[in-house]
Amino acid sequence: MTLIYPLEGLKAHPNRLSPGYKSTIKRAPQKPLIPMRHTLSELTGPVYGHDTVRPNDNDLTTQHSAEPLGERIIVHGHVQDEDGRGVPDVLVELWQANACGRYVHVWDQHPAPLDPNFTGAGRAVSDSTGYYKFVTIKPGAYPWGNHHNAWRPAHIHFSVFGHSFLSRLVTQMYFPGDPLFEFDPIFNSVPDEKARMRMVSSFDLENTQPEWALAYRFNIVLRGRNATPMETK
Repeated sequence: MTLIYPLEGLKAHPNRLSPGYKSTIKRAPQKPLIPMRHTLSELTGPVYGHDTVRPNDNDLTTQHSAEPLGERIIVHGHVQDEDGRGVPDVLVELWQANACGRYVHVWDQHPAPLDPNFTGAGRAVSDSTGYYKFVTIKPGAYPWGNHHNAWRPAHIHFSVFGHSFLSRLVTQMYFPGDPLFEFDPIFNSVPDEKARMRMVSSFDLENTQPEWALAYRFNIVLRGRNATPMETK
């Protein structure tokens, strides 16, 4: 199985140059892109990390000696192709800030507390129907210095891998009703409004576990007119 970046519906994906998102000014290509033919080794291997996923890697609340602080949530859904069919054996990875909006990273100097029981990273492999599931903590918003009083909406980063290094797609999942959407240049770098909303998860009461965790559904569509917007950098 190979994930192919969709060429159709380019307005469904972030613009490489989005002046409101200041770092794109320096990193966006200044000349037309040159297609590079992939070789057999690039298309077929190596298999990236699928066999090393452990049973608890998809539960970010049980990776340490105690539970992390914050609102426990379930994030689940299907990885799908353009026809809505589930794509099996996809390596799905996520990373995120903690409940206070702080990443476990040396570059993150946001003066919010770190949680010793939350690393903020997990992985899973989609099953035969394309289904994946994570248990985690709802991330907090955080400042990011792009412009005056700039805050990122609460979000979770997703990466989906096929069976080679070149078959990787990266996107972000947001939460419904966030008041920061209209102020966020990253979210709004996707030109099409309907496409932007495909990055927003849906509250899932049916799969919420009473007295334990709220659930959010986030389907990842790899290509086609209903593709989930993917980062192109």
